[in-house]
Amino acid sequence: MAPRAGAPTSIACSTTRRLTAALVLAGLLGASATATARAAAPVAPAASVASQAAVDRLGRGTLVDFVELRTVTAGQARQELRDDRWDPGTVRDDVTLYRLVYRTVDATGRPTTATGLFALPTNADRRLRVVSFTHGTELYRRDAPSTAEDTWGIAPALTFASAGFAATMPDYLGQGEGPGPHPWMDIPSETTASLDLLRAARSFADSRGRSLEREVYVSGFSQGASAALGLARALRSGADAFFRVGAIAPISGAYDFRRAELPALLRGDLDDKASVIYASLLLVSYNRLHHVYDRPADVFQPLYAETIEGLLDGSHTPTEVLRGTPENIDGLLTGPGRALLERPTGAFAAALRETDSVCTNWRPGVPVRLYMAVDDQEAAPANTAHCQAALRATGTDVRVTRYGPEVTHSDSNRLGTAVVVRWFRELG
Repeated sequence: MAPRAGAPTSIACSTTRRLTAALVLAGLLGASATATARAAAPVAPAASVASQAAVDRLGRGTLVDFVELRTVTAGQARQELRDDRWDPGTVRDDVTLYRLVYRTVDATGRPTTATGLFALPTNADRRLRVVSFTHGTELYRRDAPSTAEDTWGIAPALTFASAGFAATMPDYLGQGEGPGPHPWMDIPSETTASLDLLRAARSFADSRGRSLEREVYVSGFSQGASAALGLARALRSGADAFFRVGAIAPISGAYDFRRAELPALLRGDLDDKASVIYASLLLVSYNRLHHVYDRPADVFQPLYAETIEGLLDGSHTPTEVLRGTPENIDGLLTGPGRALLERPTGAFAAALRETDSVCTNWRPGVPVRLYMAVDDQEAAPANTAHCQAALRATGTDVRVTRYGPEVTHSDSNRLGTAVVVRWFRELG
């Protein structure tokens, strides 16, 4: 979950302009049988999504097209990062930014395309270490990294690439220039979109006379923190024949909706407007994939039941979404809607178990660090504590860096990224 700084929260921050948060879920409307089967399926590592033969058959990761967006000199990178309150201290190289269009699969496993940002340092290195950074929640599809018009959307890629890494930032399904609605907080499709962008980036780099190292340093913010763990888990379990995970550094994630995020949201511990947006996204997006309600009026108050699904279709700006939603949870949800979030059942509970599995029952086998804001008003701090405990239960040594007090959700992205890029450089 998370946007930038400025307005009430990441939502508000990125809200008057965008809402970079960390909870995104909105898949394509598949056959009800497919959605039901997917929701009821036992949770398994997202990595074992497909064999290499299946990947090859579907053409996943095939580069379809690319657009050279612009070249940013080192001096320009320092200025742009500084102006948007990011740390420019590791900038050394000019960077060229590209939008890649590539083949992947949608949330029901059908072939589709997606877009993502690929940033290459313009230095003499032929072989490059690679970072995958997955972004926070964006309400408006054009705020995704490869189509963003502001520094916030590209800052992590600019930070890592100007420090000498090749950097990928997937737009996710249904954002940027990808077709269809966005499956918010759907870990399997976030994982496939991230992994397939890495494959496309490798092909593109080869065509430029560059090559990518096998080890992928994985990071992400808010919604992207869970996506980063999904990708790391996939790489760890051998989902790709070439890439493997090298280190993991998620920032301010909502890793445990059932036991951390939703209870805090319903208690009023988080920012009111952010809670409204995330609850709306969760219900609307999960319903598209898992059928968690029959009619919007079953879970949303009459004033919003007829408009909320259309409002969250990716074509509306954060400002439009903020104006079209109530100021607090009580104004949004019906009694049954609140009860569903308090005590998830059926397909909704099954979907949340999958979302909440990113830290559980697997051993990364590589260095892991978590970053969070102690006063976070969007991603409840308990999320990070639960993730750390789950990973430690598998024998993983997890260090947590805490920022605060008064560090906002979006500022934890700026602070965390500054530390992560230095840590990744030390690991080389």
